[in-house]
Amino acid sequence: MLNLERLRTLDALARHGSVSGAAEGLHITTSAVSQQLSKLEREVGQQLLAKNGRGVRLTDAGRLLAEHAARILSQVELAQSDLEAQRGQVVGELRLAAFPTAARGLFPQALSALRERHPGLRLRSCEVEPERAIAGVVRGDLDLAVVLDWYNKPMALPEGLVKASILDDPADVALPADHRLAGRAEVDLGEFADDEWITWADGEFCHEWLMFTLRSKGIEPIIGHRAAETHTQLGLVAAGLGVCIAPLLGRHPVPEGVVTVPVSQRVRRHVYVVWRADADRRPSIRAAVKALREAGESVG
Repeated sequence: MLNLERLRTLDALARHGSVSGAAEGLHITTSAVSQQLSKLEREVGQQLLAKNGRGVRLTDAGRLLAEHAARILSQVELAQSDLEAQRGQVVGELRLAAFPTAARGLFPQALSALRERHPGLRLRSCEVEPERAIAGVVRGDLDLAVVLDWYNKPMALPEGLVKASILDDPADVALPADHRLAGRAEVDLGEFADDEWITWADGEFCHEWLMFTLRSKGIEPIIGHRAAETHTQLGLVAAGLGVCIAPLLGRHPVPEGVVTVPVSQRVRRHVYVVWRADADRRPSIRAAVKALREAGESVG
């Protein structure tokens, strides 16, 4: 009989296109992926993978089995969802992801509440940027993802996903304490045309939002430094190396030497959670959404 976990590994390889991608999607090592696939080849008695440069590709047999694996895993997931819904119990495993400030600002309270209320539920969480997290939910690598829109730049959601609002997250400008605008009650983003910005990595949704917003004001931003983590950005601000956007969620404690000033146009992020529509009946999904919304209310 075919081993379900080995089929899951083959399915991940087919969807991600590489051993490293499959390992990342499954949250296991690349050697574990290779071992599982080698065992699956022995199990079926056919070669499923062939070398392709430095990587691998699926053979004809591999592609055929991967197509069957996708259907089998879909049916297994549907059966698990139906059984969970029929029991009405919050059990099984739930895989959650969030962008870093949401993971820091929401997950400790939400996951702790879930563990206390539902000891039969196994929780697995990770930090993932919004676009990758949405792709993970679509592929089935994740059950839930906490993602965001900016007030003037929504993120496109694929069909087949359901979402629920968690909170609106206000964002200020973080300035060095000796900055010329640090004593103001509020600022306009147009006043920072000559300042160096500390931003996120090129291509990330929040970085693209910042570039879009500043350029819409006729400002070509001066990018001084890039950092994924809010606290790293704030540390660079404290050192006098520039200014940054500092959303409220997950930013505390603000380092000494940094002042946060509201923006007159009221910059904010809309934070919400997404999951697949075909999993909507799972009690564990509903329980997690409730816990995340409670955490959002606490932050707000």
